[in-house]
Amino acid sequence: MSGGELKLVEADEPDDHDYRLQEQVGFILRKAHQRHVSIFAAQISDLTPPQFAALAKLHDVGETSQNQLGTLIAMDAATVKGVIDRLKARGLVDLTKHEVDKRRLLVNLTPEGREAIERLIPLARTITQETLAPLTAKEAATFMRLLAKLA
Repeated sequence: MSGGELKLVEADEPDDHDYRLQEQVGFILRKAHQRHVSIFAAQISDLTPPQFAALAKLHDVGETSQNQLGTLIAMDAATVKGVIDRLKARGLVDLTKHEVDKRRLLVNLTPEGREAIERLIPLARTITQETLAPLTAKEAATFMRLLAKLA
């Protein structure tokens, strides 16, 4: 570049010196997640979100293997095992061995688990509405569609 030439920089090119944590997707997602978990805990204090997810999915699909349940609710095998163990200890799910493959554990809701999830689903809808409350209905629909593309 000679003395009289200027280097042109695109306006939307990031400058390494202008990195702002509060503008990063991971940071914003974490803050939104923390807000949602706080709202969840205020409405459903006796279950964790992963425990609720397991019960809700079992309510949807019925009896399924522990590994399949983990896949359906986006949890690794070790995490879902812990979740299921805690739900079993509370009498909300039953575990049985598969008739053919005795290594496979099948998970199903107990009557108490079914009653609990049916009572909690309306609260979960309220939690979703409260989480999305700062957005208009159109913004919420767009947000959910875009967020699903990232998942």
